[in-house]
Amino acid sequence: MNKKSNTLLFILGGTVFNIFITILCFIVLMVVYFKLLQPSFPPNATGVALPVIFVLSIVVSFLVYRAAIKIIMKKVDMEKYFDPIFGPRKPPRKS
Repeated sequence: MNKKSNTLLFILGGTVFNIFITILCFIVLMVVYFKLLQPSFPPNATGVALPVIFVLSIVVSFLVYRAAIKIIMKKVDMEKYFDPIFGPRKPPRKS
């Protein structure tokens, strides 16, 4: 496989991973809300809680995705296996 196909597969895999983590976080936060928190809130608070849970699941999935990418970047030489997305990387300037 060449660098372009590796990059495409990496982006697709990362997207699927991010969507999966978002759905998982949403389900976990919904269970936590309805099992633990809902009895302590008024009945009409669910209308506010659902969008908050949705946004929280996106934020948590973004943080998990960033942590996973950092771990992958430490273990894999990205420039060796992946093609730059936005153009070639500029060499560092000499002082």
